[in-house]
Amino acid sequence: MNAIATSLTARAFRIGRRIFSRPRIDLPLAIALLLLAAAGLTVLYSASNLDTGTLVGQAARFLIGAVLLVAVSRIPPNLLRAWTPYFYVIGLLLLVVVKVHGEGQGANRWLNLGVFRFQPSELMKLAMPMMIAWYLHPRQLPPRWRDLVVAGVLIGLPAFLIVKQPDLGTALLVVASGVFVLFLAGLQWWKIGAAFVGLAAAAPVAWHFMHDYQRQRIVTFLHPENDPLGSGWHILQSMIAVGSGGIFGKGFNQGTQSKLEFLPEHTTDFIFAVLGEEFGLIGVLVLLALYAFIVGRCLWIAANARDTYSRLVAGAFGLAFMVYVIVNGGMISGLLPVVGVPLPLVSYGGTSAITLLAGFGVVMSIHAHRKWTP
Repeated sequence: MNAIATSLTARAFRIGRRIFSRPRIDLPLAIALLLLAAAGLTVLYSASNLDTGTLVGQAARFLIGAVLLVAVSRIPPNLLRAWTPYFYVIGLLLLVVVKVHGEGQGANRWLNLGVFRFQPSELMKLAMPMMIAWYLHPRQLPPRWRDLVVAGVLIGLPAFLIVKQPDLGTALLVVASGVFVLFLAGLQWWKIGAAFVGLAAAAPVAWHFMHDYQRQRIVTFLHPENDPLGSGWHILQSMIAVGSGGIFGKGFNQGTQSKLEFLPEHTTDFIFAVLGEEFGLIGVLVLLALYAFIVGRCLWIAANARDTYSRLVAGAFGLAFMVYVIVNGGMISGLLPVVGVPLPLVSYGGTSAITLLAGFGVVMSIHAHRKWTP
């Protein structure tokens, strides 16, 4: 027993020394994230009508996320790979729990732990690409049909549980994060095309199983002017806010659409419209440039990774982050249906911000350990 205890202690010591012995922060990515968080807090402060409580609460969430980012960035990718199945299973179990004991406005999406609430489906945005990358890591690439079937099951299980909450928007983003791993693993284009054809063929069946409000969102997206005071209100007011900002915007805290309560959910889903109204096209382009740099940095780190798992995780996380921005931007400009997707690190919210920063901790770990990863 003493020999076993000594061996375990020595192993724990070696792991701890590897975690805490080297710097882990990628400075360009860290600076870009800091600038994005500062921009997000600025827009949120205005969107909340200069509510200090909202500002402090979001800043506290960013601080927690930053601490988690630093902590995760010090964990070697091979340990993250070993822990990935447990992270994925815990995420699945939490989705089952939220289905039974969850709460929310019209949907069971949140777990209330008394001290705080969190949304388990957000954790799957990180666990999903890690799990698919873990499965593909020891296998021959590009993935074969058997691997695609297994990956499909791994993607489908959490997606099904999230759809049942119901939260179709988040489910699609979780699916996308897993599909990006398959794409980066070298999935042939003809298979991708066949998948799109299959999805198009299944659309009429999917329409039948949609909730009424989900069908209404698609109809509203196609014809928002048919009900300008009802279901089309969100999209029309958002487009008015973005268009009224012009090139230079109306100025900080000078937006009328949010201040006069015409713009709904102006601190969360539609905060991009507040940015467009108050800071104009220039402000939107600056924010998009920050997002583009962050995505590009993730892809650069993926290209320089030393193993399959690291390359797939970093690349898929960067592409998924890009999709979050595209979906929210398309939603507020009327180019995509309203699906309730927040603008990353700008919209008010805790679980999303903390999970994203933890994900960037994984990316920084991959970059910092690129010379030592087996």
